[in-house]
Amino acid sequence: MAATIRDARDSDEAGLIELVGSVFAEYPNCVLAVDEEIPELRHIATSFAEWNGRFWVAECQGRVVGCIGLTPAHDPDGIELKKLYVSASERKSGLGSRLTDLVVAEARARGARFIELWSDTKFETAHRFYEHRGFEPNGVTRELLDLSETVEYYFRRELTG
Repeated sequence: MAATIRDARDSDEAGLIELVGSVFAEYPNCVLAVDEEIPELRHIATSFAEWNGRFWVAECQGRVVGCIGLTPAHDPDGIELKKLYVSASERKSGLGSRLTDLVVAEARARGARFIELWSDTKFETAHRFYEHRGFEPNGVTRELLDLSETVEYYFRRELTG
């Protein structure tokens, strides 16, 4: 059964925490500290609305199995893709592409010229996914100084016509 995608609600809190926690658990030393580091998971719709963004969840049989969001980038010509997570059971189903397509369509509707994102260096499968969808790494990294000691790679996709 294909997942249904809809705009997120603040009441998605438990499902989002379960999803993100399950993805983090796939990687050594990847710690989910919701209240300390990702408090927006507790009120996702409100947070993204306050940031002039948008957030979607994908559900299958009442369970959150995917999510993605966007906010304006620091450069006013761009959009930043945020929090693309897909449960292990839904990978290779096309759900990640469907979610990413929503961000691309919304970015174009907002007149953005590019989409940028940051991805944990541990998430190698995600990097291949992004590159297959036109996102290019440029070698820039940043350290988050979080409990997981995260280092992230920068990716960018130019939007044309």
